Amino acid sequence: MYQRVIVTGSIAAGKTTLARTLAGLLGGSHVEMDCLRHAPNWVDTPDDVFREQVSKAISGDVWVVDSDYRAVRDIVWPRADTLVWLDYKFRTALPRLLKRTFRRCITRDELWNGNRETFYQHLFTRESILLEAVRKRGRDRIVYEALLLRPEYAHVSVVRMSSPSATHEWLSSLSPNGRVAQ
Repeated sequence: MYQRVIVTGSIAAGKTTLARTLAGLLGGSHVEMDCLRHAPNWVDTPDDVFREQVSKAISGDVWVVDSDYRAVRDIVWPRADTLVWLDYKFRTALPRLLKRTFRRCITRDELWNGNRETFYQHLFTRESILLEAVRKRGRDRIVYEALLLRPEYAHVSVVRMSSPSATHEWLSSLSPNGRVAQ
């Protein structure tokens, strides 16, 4: 049974959407890590404040976090029982990222704490999420495979998805209490 879940994966894989849905199925809280990390004007929350906020957010018995920040991994992973890894190929994630980014830039949707994505930010700065996706391509796979071999994380069960359809199928197989349907 899933109770304390980390949803991780490539940029634009659908981590937040899956985490929100999974938290609803489990009857737990959804912890949107980006909301805690990014203060207004895209300023990173100081690590000590971020760590305190995350500790408080995962103090309950049932929760789902969407993303894995190194700054809080030592707090989250020891409490987690499951890692849902959206390990999609770059050719799957990139079109999703482009579509999402352009939609957000055009609609000016507020993401969290007043932050909005802009074309300037994604086309002309070093903080571009598009650039970050290219830089991280393949790197996460190496990092997670190494982390999951560490003895301190042996208790973490891994659900590794290679495609959005596999993720949808897995999610559809869960009953409302987080158990796999028979």
